[in-house]
Amino acid sequence: MSSDALLSVHDLRITFDGIEAVRGLSFDVRPREVLAIVGESGAGKSLTARALLDMLPRGASTSGTIEPDLAAHRGRRISLVPQDALSALSPVHPVGDQLAAAVRSVARVSRKEARSRAIAALDRVGIPDAAGKARAYPHEYSGGMRQRAVIAMATINEPDVVVADEPTTALDEEHRDQVLRVLAEQREAVGAALVLVTHDMDVVRDHADRVLVMYAGRLTELGPAEEVLGRPRAPYTAGLLASLPQHAPPGRRLPALRGTPPAPGALPPGCAFAPRCPLAADACRTEEPEPQEVEGRLVSCHRWAELPHPATKLFQAQAQAQERAQEQV
Repeated sequence: MSSDALLSVHDLRITFDGIEAVRGLSFDVRPREVLAIVGESGAGKSLTARALLDMLPRGASTSGTIEPDLAAHRGRRISLVPQDALSALSPVHPVGDQLAAAVRSVARVSRKEARSRAIAALDRVGIPDAAGKARAYPHEYSGGMRQRAVIAMATINEPDVVVADEPTTALDEEHRDQVLRVLAEQREAVGAALVLVTHDMDVVRDHADRVLVMYAGRLTELGPAEEVLGRPRAPYTAGLLASLPQHAPPGRRLPALRGTPPAPGALPPGCAFAPRCPLAADACRTEEPEPQEVEGRLVSCHRWAELPHPATKLFQAQAQAQERAQEQV
């Protein structure tokens, strides 16, 4: 475990029915930082996040180490902001009662004190008339207010680590920014680190200190967000960035990663990204790259040194070639 790490994950493997969905993942979470975990659907992001809390689905088995075992103190030292706030809240209990129960699950306090803390937590996340809304049921909250309520629940006991699993999915830009602002305020208020699972690279750019890029259950790139986004060293990271609208020349096809990620049980030999990678060479198709230190970050790629700058040009050229081919049909 790194000397400055709050939480350290080493060689994490998550298996379902003999098939590895997360394959040998290692990373640290540092005090007060925002670590974003990104990648396409099926990359293993949410499984990794939930492994930190020992909240994996039934049938999953794990190996590797997570130190210290914060999951043994779930709700106090580590907590979760789930993707679907409505499903996370009980429909038959007032929101304030649910927050008070979270307090009493880890602290020996009176019901009155727990209630007072619940109201204060709702007030901190910007719920208007917090005392009145504490008596309301989840269905009486708006979607944005429910998301604020689960953030209040996740931070009410001042944990060391907050894990937010796609907390802005299905929210419009205004509500997305509100939720992220509240998360940032609460993280600062309780001094917690934030592990933020997201598919939104704009969120990473605006809110993350470091970013872990995953593909097919493995680390592709890990380093300071500004450096990884400013000059990616893994072709997969470059492909994700190239697919953002701001990287498309006006009037031209939006660059996109061709193909789809492989299923966990049907990985190709060598690098899992090789079938989709414009830089893939023979070694990429036969030997899976291991993470190596490159310019102060970790990169899993045989061809990182061949990646042009800006790397997004590689995928823009690919999109333009596809566009020309379709025009000739």
